[in-house]
Amino acid sequence: MKFPSGLFLCCVFLAFHIPRRADAQVAPEPTPFANVVQGYHYVWGDEFDGNALDLAKWQYRTDSKLWSTQLPANVSVAGGHLQIALKKEDAGGKHYTGGGIISRQRFEYGYYEASFRVPPGGGWHTSFWTMAYAGNGGTKPGNTQEIDICEQDSVKHTNFSAGIIAWGNSRRGIARKYTHTPNLGEGFHVWGCEFTPQSVKFYFDGQLTHQANAAQFKQGPQNIWLTCIAAAFGGTGRVDDSKLPAVAEFDYVRFYAK
Repeated sequence: MKFPSGLFLCCVFLAFHIPRRADAQVAPEPTPFANVVQGYHYVWGDEFDGNALDLAKWQYRTDSKLWSTQLPANVSVAGGHLQIALKKEDAGGKHYTGGGIISRQRFEYGYYEASFRVPPGGGWHTSFWTMAYAGNGGTKPGNTQEIDICEQDSVKHTNFSAGIIAWGNSRRGIARKYTHTPNLGEGFHVWGCEFTPQSVKFYFDGQLTHQANAAQFKQGPQNIWLTCIAAAFGGTGRVDDSKLPAVAEFDYVRFYAK
């Protein structure tokens, strides 16, 4: 059967010009960096693509600890990044301010991943870690694990540590290791951690750095923390005021489960 030429042209026009339904285009599910783990699906995360922190997902860290007080006002979202401002100012009895956020939701077994860049200048402790949040804005530990996926001291930009604190076992440290890196203040890098009942595996830029036997500590649900505070860690003698104000920037954080 032949179509009249006018009808054929009309069909072609409609095929190319009928608007598509907005929900027909589904964004691909984020996958773990370099596919370092298999069999997981994306469950939760934040790409920080808006213009404000999603308070349905996050709450603020607001304690005064070590050299800084953590302020909600120092936390912002812009340009696709979570930004934690670092300042020399008096607050809460400290002379510096930092900040941080804590997930409202708790997670346990799965794969955790975040991409971020640490601030310039010595004196700042940037962390991606997990621990059950006890409330009141601070870091009072529970009686299960703290998994430090990355703890980085900006006095030296070419290493970080990762490991576990077993709060249910008299604060016993497990599998703490320092990893040599490129300059972590010059670009974004990716940290990951696979937590199962049997093991904890730590990753940096898609490469396994080390692992621990999870039977060594009491296990339980945990919140995700993204923080940056002023601290005398890693051989830090003082905060480098010449580099302030500064920011720690997080590109995304994600959680996957089987």
